[in-house]
Amino acid sequence: MKTNIPKKGLGRGLSSLMGDTNINSTDNTVKSSEVTISIAALKPSPSQPRRLFDKNSINELAESIKSKGLVQPILVRPSKTDEDSYEIIAGERRWRAAQIAQLHKIPAVIKNLDDVEALEIAIIENIQRSDLSPIEEAAGYKRLIDNHGHTQEVLSEIVGKSRSHIANILRLLTLPQSIQDMISEGKISSGHARAIMNSAFPEQLAEKIINENLSVREAESLAKSRKSTVQKIKLKDPDTIDLEEKISEKLGLNVLINHRGKKGGYMKIEYKSLDQLELVSQKLKN
Repeated sequence: MKTNIPKKGLGRGLSSLMGDTNINSTDNTVKSSEVTISIAALKPSPSQPRRLFDKNSINELAESIKSKGLVQPILVRPSKTDEDSYEIIAGERRWRAAQIAQLHKIPAVIKNLDDVEALEIAIIENIQRSDLSPIEEAAGYKRLIDNHGHTQEVLSEIVGKSRSHIANILRLLTLPQSIQDMISEGKISSGHARAIMNSAFPEQLAEKIINENLSVREAESLAKSRKSTVQKIKLKDPDTIDLEEKISEKLGLNVLINHRGKKGGYMKIEYKSLDQLELVSQKLKN
């Protein structure tokens, strides 16, 4: 699928779209004039991949705008539903801060962009500013794939990321919603998430990562240590699994119960140090 956005040198192309007058471009697709638009005439775009806006960060930006004004214009396109308004393509955070700073008008660059171009630019702009969480970035890519027929190879060219990066970040969307929320909130990193992605109990491991402040490498080791017992765990009845979890929580250590029906079974308690062994011994005595 072809668009008017340059597939190489996107930083330069985006700067031109954003109204950087220091760039001398011969590409007519990026030439735009800066205008001043009323705050009230600007509307957020449904294509905006960013969903979380940090209030403290926006308030800090608002203070800066009060002091020095809005230095960089936002990028907009004419509204499809209201001829007197404009849809924000890049710069919603600045628009929000400008409202707090009580500005009535702000500088903007108007471009006639279709839906695909609008979404591509919104994603690129946020990625370059490191404004998107991994989940927001992945969701933006998925929209381009599902709604506009982009391939991972095309996405790689558009956003200037490797195909492996695109593939890995899209995999985050296969995780349970609770873990996606942890990533969005910064409780765990995408590296932590990839480490536990193939686990039978990723949510349980994610909680352990947060509670014990584990590194990505430690998360990988944790996931591997449980991999050998995954098949057995899947075959256990819910009551046995529930008992394992309760004893594990009580002892603070990983507990494995292998119940063989009338033949009995065994319980395995894993410890990593002599101190942990001593702690288990004391709890058992009590």
